[in-house]
Amino acid sequence: MKAVGNIRRITKTMQMIATARFQAMQKRAVNAQAYTRSIARIASDLAASLAGQEVSNPLLSAPQPKAGRQLLLVISSNRGLCGAYNANVLRASTAFIRRQTEPLDVEVVGKKGTSFFRFNKISAKSYSHFGDTPRYEDVVELAQQYMEQFTAGKYDAIHVAFMSFESASRQTATITQLLPMQPPAQETRNSKLETRNLVYEFSPGPAELLSDLLPVTVKATLFQCFNEAVVSEQVSRMVAMKSATDAGEKMGKSLQRRYNRARQTAITTELSEIIGGSATMG
Repeated sequence: MKAVGNIRRITKTMQMIATARFQAMQKRAVNAQAYTRSIARIASDLAASLAGQEVSNPLLSAPQPKAGRQLLLVISSNRGLCGAYNANVLRASTAFIRRQTEPLDVEVVGKKGTSFFRFNKISAKSYSHFGDTPRYEDVVELAQQYMEQFTAGKYDAIHVAFMSFESASRQTATITQLLPMQPPAQETRNSKLETRNLVYEFSPGPAELLSDLLPVTVKATLFQCFNEAVVSEQVSRMVAMKSATDAGEKMGKSLQRRYNRARQTAITTELSEIIGGSATMG
């Protein structure tokens, strides 16, 4: 009972820490998501203004000739005790790797993913400097590295496997294509004012603006993947520690009942022996 009580106190503390981190990371992810959507909306308007024009950007199409190789970045956690978080991401990554018919390079963030690929004898480059709260500067450096490799013709496509955060009760293992970027599609406008054909004036020209915005969009998208992965990890840990705390409480009550029964049985046995001894002497 003492051991279960100590474990329950530990899991309760971890639950409270995960809850606090989740709230902070969720706010950060929501703010970054708003920024990413705004950048995508601007790029959508630029793409619409260039409709019918030949605009070539190395980030929008696979290299020619094809490289015959792709890259997968897997975002996992550095620590465990977060339920099926890592298992879901790694399962989706493994299924994606098996579906590929051409060579695939694997890179992984997080100690859990590194251990998994090492155990399964899958060669993977590991990044260990991101930590529990990835910095935008570190993610931008990685995104810049990917854009340089892609434009140099090293890869035909670059994908990211991470846990997408939808709500506090739903997180989905997702594999998204980072490069080449798909031309941004215009959002559906409901307002009559927004459905009119509006003409914008750009300075500098839309093609030049689009070439500047696409790298920013890649960096923001990758940073959003990291943010959602961290939020999902904290949610999974919060839920897992709450379940462990509840299970510890139930086990503690069960052990207490068993202890009370054994104690009552011992008292009853002693009373019976005393009464029996008294009757014999009488």
